[in-house]
This record gives sequence, C-alpha cells and structure tokens, in this order.
Amino acid sequence: MSQTLIKNATLINEDKIIKADLLIEDQFIKKIADQISVEKNIKTIDAKNLYLLPGIIDDQVHFREPGLTHKGSIQTESKAALKGGITSFMEMPNTNPKTLNQQLLQEKYNIAQNDSFCNYSFYMGTANDNLEEVLKTNPQTNCGIKIFLGASTGNMLVNQVDVIKKVLEFSAQSKLIVDVHSEDESIIQMNAQKFKEKYQEQVPITMHHLLRSREACIESTKKILALAIETQAYLNILHISTKEEIELIKAAKKQNPNILCEACTHHLWFTNDDYQQKGNLIKWNPAIKTKADREALRKAVSDRLIDFLATDHAPHTLEEKSNDNYFKAAAGGPLVQHHLPALLELYHQGVFSLETIVDRACHNPARKFNIDKRGFLKEGFYADLCLLNLNNPWTVTQDNILYKCAWSPFMGQRFQSSIETVFVNGTIVLENQEFTGQSNSQRLVFNRK
Repeated sequence: MSQTLIKNATLINEDKIIKADLLIEDQFIKKIADQISVEKNIKTIDAKNLYLLPGIIDDQVHFREPGLTHKGSIQTESKAALKGGITSFMEMPNTNPKTLNQQLLQEKYNIAQNDSFCNYSFYMGTANDNLEEVLKTNPQTNCGIKIFLGASTGNMLVNQVDVIKKVLEFSAQSKLIVDVHSEDESIIQMNAQKFKEKYQEQVPITMHHLLRSREACIESTKKILALAIETQAYLNILHISTKEEIELIKAAKKQNPNILCEACTHHLWFTNDDYQQKGNLIKWNPAIKTKADREALRKAVSDRLIDFLATDHAPHTLEEKSNDNYFKAAAGGPLVQHHLPALLELYHQGVFSLETIVDRACHNPARKFNIDKRGFLKEGFYADLCLLNLNNPWTVTQDNILYKCAWSPFMGQRFQSSIETVFVNGTIVLENQEFTGQSNSQRLVFNRK
C-alpha cells in the first residue's frame, strides 16, 4: 500500500474553494479533511499557496495515431497533455486507417495501454456505410460515437440522414454520447466556389471565417438538433463557434435535456482580428469568428449553457500549416499543453471563475459521460489531481513546447499560472514541473445502464 499526503492545499471542487488536506492511498483519494495526521512516515507535499483540482478531462483530441504519427502520437501528445494538467482524454476516429470498425477501435486501445501517459478512451467513427459496426460499440467501455456533418481532417463526411438518425436512436437507447462536427458541407462548397472565382487558390486567411461561414454552422446545427429532439439522443455539439448556435441549443435543451455542447480554447481566446497576425496558425474548422461570437461563448460558459471546455487538439506540421494554397493549408492545431494555462489566464482577466473552469473542464465531462469515479475531489474517487500555482508566470517558447509538431499558436504568450504537480491514478507523473518517469494510466470506464 502506498500513500501520499497533500497538506495545506486550496481545493476547488463542486463550486466551492476550501482549505484542506487530502490523503491518497494507492490509486484513490482516501480522505479529505481540514487536517490529516498520519502515524507513519509517508510522502508529504506541502501545498501551501497552491490550488488543488481534479485532473482535466478533455473530451475532444486528435492524437494522430495510427498512421499520421509525423504530426503526433498517443505517447507524445499525452505527455504534452500531462504538462497542461490533463489526466484523461477522449480521442477522435479520423486517423489512418479511420476508426470505422471494432477491430481498429481495439487496436487504438492496445497502443494506448502501452504508450499513453493519461487515462484514455476512443470514439467509434461513423461513415455512410458502417452502421453495423457502430451499433456494436459498448457503452460501458467506450466514450462515444463521432459524426462529421462537415468534411474536415480525414474526410469522414456523413450525409445520409437515415444513417444519422439510426445512430441517434442507438444513442438514446445505449446512452452513448454522439459527438458531431456541425457544419453544412453544401454551404461550405458554395462559398468555396465563390472565393475561388475571386482569389483562385490564394484565398486570404482573413476570409476563412467567411468561407467556413456562420451560416454553415447554424444550418447544420438546426438540422441535427431537430433530429436529437425527435430521437431524444445524447448529442454533443462540438466546438461551438457562433452566438446563434448558442440560442438554438438553449431552446433545444428544453425539449431534450440530453443535448450537450462544447467550447474550445481557441474559440474562447482568439477572434477573426487575429488572422492578420497569426495567419494559418489559427486556421481551425469551424473557423474562429468575431469578437461578438467569442463574448457570447464566454458568457454561455459562465451561464452553464455550454457543458464542456475542450481543446480539439489537432496537430499538423508547420509545413502542412504553411501551405500558400489556402485549400491545402491544414486546419487545426496543438492545444493540450496550453489549454488549462489559457483558461487560467482568462480567470486572471476576470472572464471565468475558478469554480467555472473546474466544473466545465473536470466535473461535467465526468458527469455527462458517466465516467466511473473521476472528475471530482471525493473520497473513493481515483486520485487524478493537479496542483496549480496561480502566481508563477512563464512564457511559451520553442524550448518548452512538447508537441511533436513543435509549434503553438500561443508562441510568445506569457501565462500567469503554472501546473506544478500532476497525479494519475495516485501516481505522481509530474512533480515541480518535471516528469518523474512514472506512468499509471488506465482505460476509462463508463457507468451506463
């Protein structure tokens, strides 16, 4: 039996901030109390002036393995995630080969079992012709199902309504969450043709949010919400980017409380004004849009309308991002290492409370995905923990980026807060900002019956 005692910490948990000690025994939180005394000599961490929160659970990452490991791998990107306080991730199916059958899904789990530094789960991918495989997905051992309603990285567009509806019906019965990338492909293609006529292949990146337009997002989200209301599916609309979608989702939740939605770091931080300076480095799908959209998203997070804070971590090489041909320049970017520091910076700016960040980034992913014994500081729960120093400034430089692609849209950004120590299942994997060489990751389990 191994034990670790964290003393004098400031705990952020379930909308409260309190001073307390926390005792870890083996993989679990054994005790939380004002003061904990232990008889024998065990490892003790003095967390005075540090904040303790559950490890971040990121419900949307693309770690690129198998087949695209020149961009990133489960090993490299999960290690970067640890540095950012993320202890669990859910990874997307647009790898090579695409995760479109149960055998390929299991192969990902096999890789993660050997290589992942974080707890892990993987989405089953949907295509127009693999419904039989999708319906085999086990709700107790897999996080969910992914549908691309707009073509994005990996080109897994699903445009047959009967397939989408059957997947949603399966969701309602199994409680498996269906994640959707919501953009209307016909609107995007129509916009692309107009911009090609004017600019050929050299569409300015400042036009990205007009080509991957708000109308494409709104129309797609209207359609999928209607199907989710009809089927009462467990639907999660990923990376919301427009103020109009927020209102649509707000109304839809009243007719189906299983409807969920997510905001990502980049949509909460950047606006279309940043394209001029950042260029393709902030080219994402859906596109970063206006300041008004960003402010509406921030308000929706604080108002508890948006359920999750995630990254959509999607690394590409700088060469892939820097292509002069707009249509060939890759969309997506690396974020897991800087997700929590960026959210904490928004706390320092008065945008979010610490309680809000923990609720949307830790509690809600565990709560809404029904993850077993994670996401909270509770006795009997797994000791996935993160110790923060809110007043230890540092700057993102080439030397401290851990992504395999070796770049960040936050290059040169000064963050006020640092992640000091991280536990995964009771094991210290990062201590005083240094990796310990230890690993104790597990496959996530889901309580769905």
